[in-house]
Amino acid sequence: MTMIGWLQIILYCAIIVALAKPLGWYMTRVFNGEKTFLSPVLRPIEAGIYWISGVDEKREQHWLTYTVSMLLFHVGGFLIIYGVMRLQALLPFNPAGQVAVAEDLSFNTAISFITNTNWQNYGGESTLSYLVQMVGLTHQNFLSAATGIALAVALIRGFSRASVRTVGNFWVDVTRCTLYVLLPICVVYTLFLVSQGMPQTLGDYVEATTLEGTKQTIAVGPVASQVAIKMLGTNGGGFFNANAAHPFENPTALSNFVQMLSIFALGAALTNVFGRMVGNQRQGWAILAVMGVLFVAGVAVTYWAEANGTSTLQALGLAGGNMEGKEVRFGIVASSLFAVITTAASCGAVNAMHDSFTALGGMIPLINIELGEIVVGGVGAGMYGMLLFVILAIFVAGLMVGRTPEYVGKKIEAREVKMAMLAILVLPLMILGWTAVGVVYPPAVASMANAGPHGFTEVLYAYTSATGNNGSAFAGLTGNTFFYNLTLASAMFVGRFFMIVPAMAIAGSLAAKKSIPPSTGTFPTTGGLFVGLVVGVILIIGGLTFFPALALGPIVEHLAMNAGTVF
Repeated sequence: MTMIGWLQIILYCAIIVALAKPLGWYMTRVFNGEKTFLSPVLRPIEAGIYWISGVDEKREQHWLTYTVSMLLFHVGGFLIIYGVMRLQALLPFNPAGQVAVAEDLSFNTAISFITNTNWQNYGGESTLSYLVQMVGLTHQNFLSAATGIALAVALIRGFSRASVRTVGNFWVDVTRCTLYVLLPICVVYTLFLVSQGMPQTLGDYVEATTLEGTKQTIAVGPVASQVAIKMLGTNGGGFFNANAAHPFENPTALSNFVQMLSIFALGAALTNVFGRMVGNQRQGWAILAVMGVLFVAGVAVTYWAEANGTSTLQALGLAGGNMEGKEVRFGIVASSLFAVITTAASCGAVNAMHDSFTALGGMIPLINIELGEIVVGGVGAGMYGMLLFVILAIFVAGLMVGRTPEYVGKKIEAREVKMAMLAILVLPLMILGWTAVGVVYPPAVASMANAGPHGFTEVLYAYTSATGNNGSAFAGLTGNTFFYNLTLASAMFVGRFFMIVPAMAIAGSLAAKKSIPPSTGTFPTTGGLFVGLVVGVILIIGGLTFFPALALGPIVEHLAMNAGTVF
């Protein structure tokens, strides 16, 4: 651990906090339908989209209609991705002559990208054509990210509105998010990435002659445009198999730092959107503080673990920390920071192999996902996930003082608490249930490259990543099998949509309630006590749910490695 390393972490946190307010201001205006500096250019396009699609932008939807619209929208996305993958060999922009993708892998990938998971049981450059990368994956990266943000805004409207039955219009929210937020940023972002040396071409793969005189095929393609939205939209699916560790997906230290910033930018800004919409920006800053406490703690543990390595490595003469699986151009601090960021958000992009981290260093990304990726989280998903924990924390506070829980002028009653618990309990059901099957079912066990606690952690991480819609892999596990393609797809589907429906039910319930003024007995929700309470509730629920699994994997492995045993 070095001072330069800590300064990099501090600089990153400072920039994210600085971006939250201006981005929050802009996004609030977009979702309130107010004029922005882009309106003269984009408003005619927006109106044209509504006219073509037959959408009345002034007609809002009940929460159930909003949710059904979202689900039908994703059915269309699934069919597009599945279709282009199965027909890949017949479609244009296929310079490498890629064949049709297998049915089970196409199914897994389609579910993966509509759920914003972007789990990849394949190598992009050796499996997919340019058209599939663009029309199937990049296209869905925009829409799944826009959906997450739209759902978060709908839940925020539930808190900010009173005595109404509507939470907005799904089609309008997705259109505005894509048109005014995601596309403009990605255009500029893509040009920056190209300036750093990232390919953006429809030309053929490049044939090169190595120093040994042999021929090598170098994969290129429309990389920069996909990387921009994969990071900004916390999608994470890589154009190349090595993801952000590949020099064409992450060429320089500057591109690496900007990519880390883009992963958190919109998620952090949504806390400010919440504060603005409920009429008290301090509420948003309090939620961001909860996220910050958990994030900084995770970074500190991971950086310490990777910088110190293990006694086993030191016995082999490998001093200076654990560099296994890391790119020299990034080093330990940028790799550790990236690992925590990508799992605190539901991004899943990686610039180092998490399987090669120390046991404790790899445990923090695992914990981040198991907590529901509420530390900023995926764009939108992190915000509505955090608000579910806030509801539970307020409920606990109400029990302690013997009053009906209240939050930003709304009474939190049995319906909201039940829905919040239902959404949160989806995670352990899928993660622990499928992990239990995966470590005993013979075809699944055959996919494990390691035995003992490390092999267990590989399986646990896979289902954690899928259920949490993260998409990063611990590696060491052969996931492209019939069993894993189907079970991981089911985990991704349940982890996304079975959490969304209860959250939207809460939005509808809250919007219909009257707004009540604060009284002398109202629990203050903008100070340190509130921040500490929410952090405590998150850790208690997460600890009670997942500690046995962690004890069987990373903790046992850490103790064994430092005792001189290597799995």
